[in-house]
Amino acid sequence: MKYLILLIIISLPASLFAQNLQLHYDFRHTVDPAHNSQNFPTLYFEYFKAMDSTSSFIKPGSFLFKLEDDLQGDRDNSGKAFVQVSQTFRLWQPKIFAAVQYSGGLGVTNPAQYSYYINNCFSIGPSYPFQWKGAYFNAEIFYNYNILKKPSNDIMLSFYWGKGFWNYKVEFAGDFELYTLNRNQGDAATKNLGGKMISFFGEPQIWFKIKGNFSMGSKAILYYHVVIPQNLFEVYPTIAARVKF
Repeated sequence: MKYLILLIIISLPASLFAQNLQLHYDFRHTVDPAHNSQNFPTLYFEYFKAMDSTSSFIKPGSFLFKLEDDLQGDRDNSGKAFVQVSQTFRLWQPKIFAAVQYSGGLGVTNPAQYSYYINNCFSIGPSYPFQWKGAYFNAEIFYNYNILKKPSNDIMLSFYWGKGFWNYKVEFAGDFELYTLNRNQGDAATKNLGGKMISFFGEPQIWFKIKGNFSMGSKAILYYHVVIPQNLFEVYPTIAARVKF
């Protein structure tokens, strides 16, 4: 699957992509100082394009490349990096696509011996984009192969929404993922655990157009069993600027 994703990426010309750059300031220490040592800025960079106009045998759907860089290191150096690449395509008439996806990353801590990987995850499953009352949606069900020390075979439900108001002067968008993961991940901390845990991640966001392609807005980052293993639902707000180009 890894080589299929790479083949799809390099075969697509850059002129097909739409791009946006976002700068967020995350207030998680202010909201929850018991679990977070600091607030920090985060950079997001995205390529996205919906493509379904070809008459070729393999009909490409949406493509997404997303890079996140949390500047939570010493003196605002990079402390965590995350990358996600996904592509949908179809070989049939109904507009239910097949989707392939890769995600992974790493984090640097102080002291450095607690640094970590965001483990590689390869995903495949059906994807259904649709519109309703002027809003755009996309629903996906993935089989996930999480490459932990003890690999985990899992299911993930992913859902995206986006809608513009007043000629996109205001935009409401976001996504969430609900997924399973082995409690025993093959390390010393989890070796005595068993079964699956259910995790949730969400990013609802709102944007207000200031001028041209420049917008200001906010995002709420939602976690459950993502950052910490306790049964705690975390909500961390940001203030943000975005440029589309």
